This record gives sequence, structure tokens and C-alpha cells, in this order.
Amino acid sequence: MTALLWAEHAWVGGRWREAVLLESDAGGHWIAVQPDTPPPPAATRLPGPVLPGLVDAHSHAFQRAFAGLAERRSGEHDDFWSWRDRMYGVALAITADELRELATSLYRELLAGGYTHVCEFHYLHHAPDGRRHDDAAAMSLALVDAARAAGIGLTLLPVLYERAGFAAPALRPDQRRFASDVAFVLELRDRVRQVGRAAPRLHAGVAIHSLRAAAEPSMRALLERLAGDDGPIHIHVAEQTGEVDDCLAATGARPIEWLARSGLLDRRWQLVHATHAEPREIDAVAASGAGIVVCPTTEANLGDGVPDLPRWLAAGVPLAIGSDSQVGRSAAEELRWLDYAQRLVRRNRNVAADPARFEGSTAARLFEACLAGGGAAAGFTRWGLEPGAPADLLVLDANAPGIDRAPPAHRLDAWVFATDAANTTPAIAQTWVAGRRVR
Repeated sequence: MTALLWAEHAWVGGRWREAVLLESDAGGHWIAVQPDTPPPPAATRLPGPVLPGLVDAHSHAFQRAFAGLAERRSGEHDDFWSWRDRMYGVALAITADELRELATSLYRELLAGGYTHVCEFHYLHHAPDGRRHDDAAAMSLALVDAARAAGIGLTLLPVLYERAGFAAPALRPDQRRFASDVAFVLELRDRVRQVGRAAPRLHAGVAIHSLRAAAEPSMRALLERLAGDDGPIHIHVAEQTGEVDDCLAATGARPIEWLARSGLLDRRWQLVHATHAEPREIDAVAASGAGIVVCPTTEANLGDGVPDLPRWLAAGVPLAIGSDSQVGRSAAEELRWLDYAQRLVRRNRNVAADPARFEGSTAARLFEACLAGGGAAAGFTRWGLEPGAPADLLVLDANAPGIDRAPPAHRLDAWVFATDAANTTPAIAQTWVAGRRVR
């Protein structure tokens, strides 16, 4: 459907602009974004400052059922690996109908949190006993149904997942629902793309769970099948130091180093987490054109570590954020903790800010980086308030706590660093996807 909207203030081209007229076409894309334009009589006046919607570039929807249930420790030690074992128990129990209901609720939360599109890193494929459903795509289509019901855009990423570790020949019994090979991954991708022909905000790429979970011949076979395909390719990499050590022992190289040397990386790739990266690895990723996806609330919750954000930014590597395990569903919170973690480690403030750009605003630099990086992670060539991009936007409530006392030029800073999702007046008053208001 078409839309003609007008905002007193909107974030266009990396800064606040006044009197912005926005027009979308029937396909849900912007065809005109015009600052300094009086509102025509037919335009819908938006009731607050307008931001482009962000992409949640890494989501495991089923883990919403587990959020808040792993915050107790019964033994001497608790880490990512013990959390993972408990998470598998949840994964083994969820049916397709339950996933549809859970994901619909989650996606509505993400819309309220500032995301208008989600990349679903999907490996929960089979029935609880490990057998394929009668319709092999049943779990994938449950996520498609959920996105449609919620009104959020979706890029589904079926995951190649074939072994439990570098030295393991197969999956563990509690990983039986994840089993997939190259043919199955492409079957799911193609099925979702077929459904997406009638749903313009439904896209599909592929994912590889991790280097430990997929053998090199399988990855290369997948890449051969993807020749000429522009869809995104996501992979978990270097999230844990234990993973780095195992990769070194098995291959003689660190995970990101191995990927860079393999010749596989290009601009389609998104390295999820990339927490433990050396300077030379960051430079190699920058040279390849690949991007990274960081998930600050999940990485903090799991004790993963803190990435070298200043070096990633300085290298010009595309950056996106994700909700991952769903302990946080707010884009502002992910951006906030992206810099807060750096402040704690470096004992300095506004670490991500560039005094020469965005008037030194940390929020603006991170928002702009994740705006572009998130769009690429979802498979879009354009993203934001610009012609040709999906017609998505957020309307801030200028009277919401945290924003209410900020002057107009500081409203983005206030949204990221001074709002609280628990307030009775939400910071985001409206969310629009593909030219249609969805909340």
C-alpha cells in the first residue's frame, strides 16, 4: 500500500532534518524523502521525531522461551557451554505451533523495541525425536507465519549444522533437531523464497552454524551452490575463547583467521559475534568486504567477552546488532551496551564517538553504522530514509521519560542512553513497516 507521511523532524542522511515528507509506493519502498517541505493536505502527520527502523541481524526466536530461566548457578562454575546444554533441553521440547506462537509474541516485542526487520538464524528444523516433519519446512514456515502476523520483515537463514565439534563425526543426541546438510539448507531457502514471491518483506539467505559445526568440504560445497546468488551468508565465529583454542588445535589457525585464509569471505558474509579477533584478523575481514553482527546483551549474559569495537569501526567493517538469545529485545539497549562495555573495559567514555563526525555523538555513529550494516545483513542494498529503501520508520514519543527534556538535536542520544523500556510511556510511539503502521 502507498503512504504519504510528514514529520516535523526526521533522521535523514545521518542528521536531523526538518519538515520531511515521505512517500512510499505500493511495494513498500520509499520513492521520495524530501526535507524542508510543507505538509500537503493529504499527508499523515507523524506525532513525533522519526527514525529509520533497525534490522535485528541475529535472532534465535525459540530461545525467547528460555530468557530469564538460566540465571541461577547450582555448582562451582557456569559459562556459555553449561548454558548451552540447558538451552538444548528447551530446544528439544518446542513444537511448530509453539514456535509460531512464541515467535509472533517475540516479533511484536522487537517491533516495540525499534526493529522493523529480523534475521532469523534458524537451526531448529526437525521434530523433537529428530525425524523430519511431513513438511520438512514446517518449523521455517512457523517463523514465516509469525512474522506475517506480527507485521515485521523477515530474512530467514536456514543453518548448515552437521557435527558437534571439530573432532566429532556427527551431532550429539541433544542436537538431533538441528541436523542438516547442504541440500536441506538450500531446500528450505528455496521454499521460503517461493513463499516470499507474494510477500515482499520475506527474504531468505543461508547460515553456517560455526566452523566447529560444519566441515570444510560441506562449506565449500555450499558456496559452490551459491555462486551468483546475492543472498546473505551468516556464521557464528570466535564467540568464545574455548572455540578459538579448539580451532587452533584442529586447523592451526584462529576462526576468523581461518575464514580469511580460506578465500570464502566476501561482502555477502556476516560474522556473528566476532568477539575474539586480533588486529590482523580485523584487517583481513575489512579487506574481504564482510560484515560483523554483535549482540551486546547476549554476549554479556553469556560471559562471551568484549569485542575490539574501536578497531572494527576504524577498519570500516560493516556493523550490525542482534537480539540473539532474547534476553534483550530493545535496539536502544543493544546500542547502549555496545558502548557501555567498552567504557567498562577501557575506563573511558564515549568510546565509539568520532569527534570529526556526527558532532561527536556516540549514538549517532553507532546508529548510522548499524543502520547500513543491518540492511546489508538482511540482504538489502538500501536501508534507511532514502528512495529505494524499505518504507520502515519509528516515531519517537518526544514526551517519553528520557527524551522529554532533551533538545531536538540530542533526541537520538537520549533514546539510546536515557530511555527505559519499563516506563509506562514507551519511547517508541509508532512503528511502520513497508509503508504500513504495525503498532
